Amino acid sequence: MRAWLTVVGMGDDGFAGLGRPARRALLDASVVYGGERHLAMLPPRLRARREPWPRPFDLAPVLAHRGPNASICVLASGDPMLFGVGATLARQVSADEMRVLPAPSSLSLAAARLGWPLQDLAMVSLVGRPLATLNAHLHRDTRLFVLSSDGRTPAAIAALLTARGFGPSRMIVLEHLGGASERRIDARADAWTASEVAALNLVAVECRVSQEAQPLPLTSGLPDEAWLHDGQLTKRDIRAITLARLAPKPGELLWDVGAGCGSIGIEWMRAHPSCRAIAIEAQPERQRFIEHNRDALGVPGLQIVAGKAPDALDGLTAPDAIFIGGGVTVPGVLDTCWAQLRSGGRLVANAVTVQSEAALVAWREQHGGTLTRISVAQAQPLGGFDTWRQALPITLLETGKP
Repeated sequence: MRAWLTVVGMGDDGFAGLGRPARRALLDASVVYGGERHLAMLPPRLRARREPWPRPFDLAPVLAHRGPNASICVLASGDPMLFGVGATLARQVSADEMRVLPAPSSLSLAAARLGWPLQDLAMVSLVGRPLATLNAHLHRDTRLFVLSSDGRTPAAIAALLTARGFGPSRMIVLEHLGGASERRIDARADAWTASEVAALNLVAVECRVSQEAQPLPLTSGLPDEAWLHDGQLTKRDIRAITLARLAPKPGELLWDVGAGCGSIGIEWMRAHPSCRAIAIEAQPERQRFIEHNRDALGVPGLQIVAGKAPDALDGLTAPDAIFIGGGVTVPGVLDTCWAQLRSGGRLVANAVTVQSEAALVAWREQHGGTLTRISVAQAQPLGGFDTWRQALPITLLETGKP
């Protein structure tokens, strides 16, 4: 099929900054879709009908033109395939139907202005995403490029950095990159005073920590002190072993059944930006713990299902892995989880009581898998000496679905 759709990346310099192929596409188009700001940059001589994006945003008007004789253009900021509408369209339009003509992205322009190599950066978009997304990327001496949602985003970032112990971080706000109104603002996060800047901005951050800060590692098994909980927490060493057995892979979905404070699902999602998780928890107070922990640890996309398994599992997207931290003795929980698990998926369950261990032993006899007894002891004071204090042993079942 001939490409009926052309996606044109436009910088802040507007139509004048476009190359010849992009100008030709716009001159030949019958309809041009885009944001009001981009449409206002087009010269009067263009004959195409100009259509602003509907609110809420919807691709349906563009897709309605689909056909070999159509000539439709869509305007986007910078590189349309980098957090842009081009990437959204590519999920519904095949590559041979769509032609993409990118302009330099704001990330490329910012890297050029600051002399920061793009391959050494972490890139975060807060456009349509919670501010808490940033928490997963805060590490000592890391450089970040953050795409702002609006003119208030830099102030919100500064407040978050300061609250997390990253107040000494250097913030550089770049407004209207590539345009006549380009401007740069430099300040420490804990000294940021601008409540609002231009809506079109990018924030560069050089992460620096205060003496009180306790940056979190990338490995599984975060300190127990990192979690808000009521005691229903898979402890650090057991959590690290459990996540190793769950073996998260990019794009996979986990069910965390009987999630408690959400530690397994949250660390699963921290393993890779594309990992997804659903936390199933019946108690309202623990649901609030999960909400707090997911934001504080930078995975606000964790989905919470309020309810008790197995009933709460009905209608959920089939998972690639399941962790059962509580409820293995509840009739139907293991059977329902096993039935819903995708082929090739992994099921891991932990037991601490004699009854729950017996349920796992019986399950293994029917479905196979491995049983592992995990015992952890810590040295603690006893009078003037130290002795080993044994934690309750954990029985871990690991099994894969053919």
